This record gives sequence, C-alpha cells and structure tokens, in this order.
Amino acid sequence: MAGMTIAAMRTQARAIVDIDTTDISNTVLNNIIGQGFDSIVYSEKRWPFYDVATTFATVASQKDYPIATVGASVTQGLRDVVAVRNDDHVIQYIGSDHADRNYPLDVEASGPPWQWSFWNETVRFYPTPSSVETIYVRGIRNATDFGEGSADSAEPDLPDPFHAVLVTYAIAKCYLQQEDPTMADQYMRSYMIELDNVARRYSDTPSPQPLVANSQTSTRYLAGMGRLRYANTGGVEW
Repeated sequence: MAGMTIAAMRTQARAIVDIDTTDISNTVLNNIIGQGFDSIVYSEKRWPFYDVATTFATVASQKDYPIATVGASVTQGLRDVVAVRNDDHVIQYIGSDHADRNYPLDVEASGPPWQWSFWNETVRFYPTPSSVETIYVRGIRNATDFGEGSADSAEPDLPDPFHAVLVTYAIAKCYLQQEDPTMADQYMRSYMIELDNVARRYSDTPSPQPLVANSQTSTRYLAGMGRLRYANTGGVEW
C-alpha cells in the first residue's frame, strides 16, 4: 500500500470514530499519532530499516568514544552499535566484564585496537588506540521524529505497511478520549495483532542467513556472514 501522511492518518481516524477537530484538535491527534509511532519504533531493539553504516576517526591515546561521537555523521544519530572494524581487521566485541579481566586498569597497553566493548552509551577500544585511524561502524540509527510538530505532508520514518498499523493505534486512542473504552480496547487489540503480523516480516532472520542453533562460532560475523543480524550479542564463550 502507498504511504500515508500525518494529515491522511488524522482524516482516516476521525472518519472511523466519527469526530472532527472540535472533538480532538490536530495538535492533540498529532501527539497521539506520535505516541503510536514511538511504540512501534521501540517495540524492537533492532529494526533492519534503521541499519546504517558510518565512520569516525580515533584519537591517539583515547580509548573511550561516546555514541554521539561514533555516530556524528549520521543525521538522526546512532541508537546502538553493532560491529566495528578498521582498514586492517574486524575489531571483536567483548563484554565489559571480560575486558576488565583481560585489560587491568593498572596496565596501559596501546596500539591498533583489536577488541571493543560498549558500556554507558560509550565504545571503548582495547588496547587504547596509539594513532589516528578510520573506524568503520555498522549500527542502528535513531528514527526521525514524527507526530508533535510534524508538517501535514510528513510521513512516518517507517516502511509503508506500518502506516495503517499506526492509524489503528490512533483510532484506539481516539475512542478512549471519547470515553468509549469498549471500542478503544477492540482497536488496541487489533493494533497489537497488526503490529505483530507486520513486524514478523521485518524482524525475521534474513533469507540468505538462516539461524543455526548450537553453532560453534561466537557470532555470525565470525561465521563469515555479512549482515551481522545477530552479531551484537557477542555470543557465548565456553
């Protein structure tokens, strides 16, 4: 289906609930639609349509890089970091507890980074970079804000199939605002079902990368898979 603007969403929601701007203003309805948008965006940790690649440069003798620095060239900013590498090799993700054990604070090693951890929205390299070098990042960007303050012609930063789902959310909230909890509950249940159905299409394992249980490799990156769909967990060490 074709995408919908926020104005079209308001029109459809009002038509179904049989209300007009005297019942719910454009400003209030935009806020409701924005809340529904946020509920979709944050219902999954990683939506594939927010995948992004970027680069940043290390600083000599600096080990920590806030996510704002890592994603400085991404217009919306980074929400999460999935994998990093330099020109020479893939930099392996390790957990912070593992890093604390392998890199004691009283031992300051420096050189090309071979491992990294992510804690408190900050990437930390091990050993500490000894020079400036380009780091290539795959991550998840933030969604573009939608709802409050959006122009009538604005469309949500979501694939088209989610637009109708977002309208269903708005209808549920409109019924609730009109003190009709029965219809509000029915449409909210419909919203959850529709969201689950559409989400399956986007959160499923990529077709060329089937999920393999009990793999001996700690991440799909190490298995030679390209998309890193599951590499952000770091795997399990035995």
